[in-house]
Amino acid sequence: MRSTALSSLTRRLVLTAGAVCVASLLAACSKTDTPAAETAASAPPAPAAAKVYVVGTDAVYAPFESQNDKGEIVGFDIDMLQAVADKAGIQVKFVNTPWEGMFNTLGQGDRDILVSAVTITEERKQSMDFTDPYFDARQLIAVPKDSKVTRFDDLKPLRVAVQTGTTGDEAVSKLLGKTSTKLKRFESTPLALKELESGGVDAVVADNGVVAHYVANNTAAGFKAISDASFVPEQYGFVVKKGNAELLAALNKGLAAIKADGTYDQIQARYFGAAAK
Repeated sequence: MRSTALSSLTRRLVLTAGAVCVASLLAACSKTDTPAAETAASAPPAPAAAKVYVVGTDAVYAPFESQNDKGEIVGFDIDMLQAVADKAGIQVKFVNTPWEGMFNTLGQGDRDILVSAVTITEERKQSMDFTDPYFDARQLIAVPKDSKVTRFDDLKPLRVAVQTGTTGDEAVSKLLGKTSTKLKRFESTPLALKELESGGVDAVVADNGVVAHYVANNTAAGFKAISDASFVPEQYGFVVKKGNAELLAALNKGLAAIKADGTYDQIQARYFGAAAK
């Protein structure tokens, strides 16, 4: 009897333990923990990285854009657009882009913005969009200090250098003829000025900011700058792809903001003096 009683007791204990285990397993399965896959699916998506707009600039056009000793792109245009971008709440990255072909990079989508002392013209407005103007410009003539040139028409019998595809090129082409052998075209204005320095040409016609900066900072070259009332006033604008209204509006908003808070005047004074307008 003792043996039988013990066996019955053992069976009851085993059954009881089994029931406890089953209950524990059921409880574990009934927990409200969300599976990992479901948690990942319900979590808010990570914020998308902010778009960085690629800016093309021909960095051989001091003081508007050039490269310093570290290879960094610096200049009036760079500071101006960076300030505009900060106010507009967008990020920009400047990429050195040769003038010849620069406008094609915009159309192909390799560049989002161009800032390179680009004059607003009716012809260019047919294929690209410009912001409101950010700089007033005009052409200047660079000649040796002993030159007899006093006005634009005096250049007719002379050899004149320009940067290809610029408004200076257009002006001299009208004066001398587009295919004149006296008209020398170069990839950049500094190269044209170097040609003047070496005696390969008699004059250079280019934007006032660049010519004035070169004459002031290269006194050993012995140049002087000559103005002429016949030169049509020009204005620079930031450039975006034709039809990119959203980016154009953002840039115009930023430009208006830096004009309103004094940042625009500070940048102007930094590069062109306190009297710059």
